[in-house]
Amino acid sequence: YGVLMYVSMIFSAMFIGFSIGSAPVVSYHYGAENHDELKSLLRKSGIVLSCFSIAMFVLSQLLAYPLSQLFVGYDEELLDMTQHAFYIYSYSFLFMGFAIYSSSFFTALNDGLTSALISSLRTLVFQVGAVLLLPAMFALDGIWYSIVVAEVMAVAVSAVFLVAKRKKYRYF
Repeated sequence: YGVLMYVSMIFSAMFIGFSIGSAPVVSYHYGAENHDELKSLLRKSGIVLSCFSIAMFVLSQLLAYPLSQLFVGYDEELLDMTQHAFYIYSYSFLFMGFAIYSSSFFTALNDGLTSALISSLRTLVFQVGAVLLLPAMFALDGIWYSIVVAEVMAVAVSAVFLVAKRKKYRYF
C-alpha cells in the first residue's frame, strides 16, 4: 500500500498542479463574464486531462514491475502482490484528474461548497466506504478496487454538479 501511495502522490501531483495552475485563468474569465472563453477552457482542460489520464495509466501499467522491484524487490511474494496491485490501482488514474480538476474549477468559480463536497466525497466518503465494502467481496483486491470505485464515483458526482450548475455559471 505504501508503494502505491508514493507513486499515486507523484501522479496526482500532475493533476493537482494543472488544476491549481488553471484556476486563476478560470476565475479571471468568470469574473470578466467571458463565458465563451470559460467554455473553451473547460473543453480544453477536459482534453488535457484525458491525455494526462491515459498517459499516466499507460505509464503505471508499464512501470508496475520496475517500481515494485525498486521498493519491494527483496521479497518475491510481496513483489508479485505489489505488481498485481499496481495493475488494478492504475485504472484510478483514468478518473482521478477529472474529480481533482472539478473541485478546483468550482473553487475558481467562487463555489467553495461544491468544491468541498466533491473533494470530501472523493477522499472521505467514497474511499472509506469502498475500503470497508469491497474487501468483503473481493478479498485483498478489494482494497485496490476501492480506490478505482471511489474515483469513478467522484467523477460521477463531479459530472452531476457540472451539469446542474451549467446555467448558473454558463460554462457550457
